Parts: sequence; C-alpha cells; structure tokens
Amino acid sequence: MLPGVSFLNADCPYEDADVVIVGNTFDHTTCFRPGSREAPNAIRQASYNFETYLFEHGVDLCDIAIHDAGNIEPGIFPDDMIIEAGFYLSQVVRDGKFPILLGGEHSVTIPAVQAFRDIAVITIDAHLDSRDSYLGSPNSHACVSRRCADHLGMENVMALGVRSISKEEAEHEDPVPYIDSFTIKEKGMEWAVRKALDSVKAEKVYLSVDIDGIDPAYAPGTGTPEPFGLTPLDVKKAIGLIGERMVGFDVVEVCPPADNGNTAALAARLVNEALAVWKLNRD
Repeated sequence: MLPGVSFLNADCPYEDADVVIVGNTFDHTTCFRPGSREAPNAIRQASYNFETYLFEHGVDLCDIAIHDAGNIEPGIFPDDMIIEAGFYLSQVVRDGKFPILLGGEHSVTIPAVQAFRDIAVITIDAHLDSRDSYLGSPNSHACVSRRCADHLGMENVMALGVRSISKEEAEHEDPVPYIDSFTIKEKGMEWAVRKALDSVKAEKVYLSVDIDGIDPAYAPGTGTPEPFGLTPLDVKKAIGLIGERMVGFDVVEVCPPADNGNTAALAARLVNEALAVWKLNRD
C-alpha cells in the first residue's frame, strides 16, 4: 500500500475500524482522457471542505470508526491489479468491515465485487460497460458489468443512468439489465432504484458510482463524459434508498486533470453520504 492524504476523520486503526477506505489508482485501460490515477488523493483532499455533521441525517462522521488504508499499488496490467487489489479487499470483507473504494477507473470495481459472495451490484454509470473485452482486455473499464455478471450472475447486476451503449452490447445474446437516464428523467430516481432492488435476486448490494453517470454539467472532471445524465441529487437519493442493503461502495472515474476541483468535491461528498447512510442503517 502507498501512503496518501487521509480522508477526513479516517484516522482509526484498522483493527478498531468499522469502515475501511482504500484508493486504487489504476487507469491503464482508460480510452479517452487519462488521469483518474490522481483521483483518490484529490478526493481525500476535497473531503476537508465539508463538515463532519450531515444535518439532514443527524449523523456526525466523527462517530464512525473509519480507517484510511492508503492506495493499492496496482501495477500496469489489469490482471495484476485485480490480483493485488483483490488480496487486500478480500481481507477487508472477511474482517466484516464496510469497504469504500476510491478509483481510479471503473475496472477497479472488479476485484472489489469479487471479494464478496451472494451479493448484487448496482452501478450508476453513463455507459453499460458490458463488452466481453475491449482493446484486447476482458478486464477493461468497458467490461465491468460483464465481469460482475460473470461472478454474481446476470440476475444480480443492474446499471442505472445509462445513455451510451455500443452496437455490440445492444446486440449481445445475454444483455446486462439497465435503466437509461431518459427513463429515469421521466419516471424518477426513486422508481428506478426500487425497480433495480426488486429485480436483483441477492439481498445485499454493492453500489458502484461511476462519476460519469452524473451529467458533465455537474461533474466535468471525468474520463469519458456523456451529456443527458443524472443529477447529484439523483445519486444522493439512490444511496439513501439502497442504504439498508448496502455492503460496499465505490466512486470511480474522477479525472482531476480535466477538473476544476468540483468533481472531486462531489465525489467526496458522495462518500460522506454513503458513510452517513451506512451509519443510520447500522444503528
């Protein structure tokens, strides 16, 4: 593990922590704007912008035992990253701690999900990320939902906020389930999340937030921006609705070189939201 700036209030020793924050700086399959390797520390730095007290939940993050483990040394190749990250994250899950992962590109979600058994994955993402392989790698950030389905079964994967699907993905014989952003705009985020929760078979849910699921008007600092996206309040609502079943959380694809600081701040605030919701449902 590589040291980094610690997330706000994440100063508890590992042994005593209920929540473990870990960064994964891997971004070697990025295909448009690189730089998400800088995101874990940028998100940590942005966390100091916020109060620890979330008044709408009545939760003070100072009341949560949080350990920041620093950043995983990911290597160059996605297969090596998955082995290295999987080794650490599997230990976190075995120890019964709630993992929060800071990416990096979306492929870092693969080892986090593989650390679990008998869960479902709900992603918030502009892209379906369901290719069998991309640019020669089955573990590209364009293949995340497909790899999650390989591990958990297609019945335990759902993508929300999608608005970019390749022809290959659209015509796949085993398509990944999704609800697009246009339908969410029409029917509402609460409807979409409840549909997702009803559709997956497993009770426990890992929530993966690709920051490009949010419209680039709100989150410009991302590697592959797509217009017509969700709002930050949509994602806040989703975290709250999934919270009772949430066993892990990540935020990925923040790209600080393309940012003015606002996207990293939004990512940090979403981590705070996940922490508060986790605390409420744990108590």
